[in-house]
Amino acid sequence: MLNLILLQADAAAGQAAGNQWSFWVMMILIFVVFYIFMIRPQTKRQKELQKQRESMKKGDKVVTAGGIYGEIKEVQENTFIITIAKDVTIKVSKESVFADAADAQQEEKKKISD
Repeated sequence: MLNLILLQADAAAGQAAGNQWSFWVMMILIFVVFYIFMIRPQTKRQKELQKQRESMKKGDKVVTAGGIYGEIKEVQENTFIITIAKDVTIKVSKESVFADAADAQQEEKKKISD
């Protein structure tokens, strides 16, 4: 009887070790899937956006994160000075500025037609 109890305890310990192994394999697979489908594309988009901001120059039409449309009047190290109306300028952080979507679409059409 004692042998039977010890045998069952040994089998249960072996089964628990197998469950731990499959748990870690599953966790690694979940991390890989998250990386491929969520983290990697997001970092790619951030790099493209940063590249776009670095290429902005005086005269480009932009939209701020707050939805203000304007034209870049001056480019500084970490900020843009944007004209939003006649004699009205604002100073905004580069991180809060995006290229004007209408301008971007027009540029794409020009590229396609050329």
